[in-house]
Amino acid sequence: MRLVFWAGFWAFITDQASKYAVVHLLNLREVIAMDVLPPLLRFHMAWNDGINFGLFSGSPEIARWFLIAIAVAISVFVLGWVKRDPPGKWGLLSAGLLIGGALGNVVDRLIYGAVADFLNMACCGIDNPFAFNLADVWIFAGAIGLVIFGGNKREA
Repeated sequence: MRLVFWAGFWAFITDQASKYAVVHLLNLREVIAMDVLPPLLRFHMAWNDGINFGLFSGSPEIARWFLIAIAVAISVFVLGWVKRDPPGKWGLLSAGLLIGGALGNVVDRLIYGAVADFLNMACCGIDNPFAFNLADVWIFAGAIGLVIFGGNKREA
């Protein structure tokens, strides 16, 4: 379970540090957008008070607390699952990434009232209107990892 803790810890820290850097140090909340590695990577500030891709944005305040409760419940469920049926090291790492990412977005909702999304990637002439953050990356990687490596101590 130490691996779950440390993976979650570093996922959470990298997410929150990156958000602090872009929101406060780079002042992206006022600058709104800046090119980092054009045309592939751009920082574009987007406050997401909904779920993925801004679904259910603009919902009442109760929705924010509902989304916080869902993220915490999923984190507790995943932690209980890997405790009951411990997967191998890759499954534990995946669980930690998912939990750390989910808690990173919970902290955003508590502090800002919305999730701070700022990474915007595009390629090949396609203009991508969506932004995301490191927590989203960790959640996605953790979920895929749990599908592949979860349960019964399976290793790759």
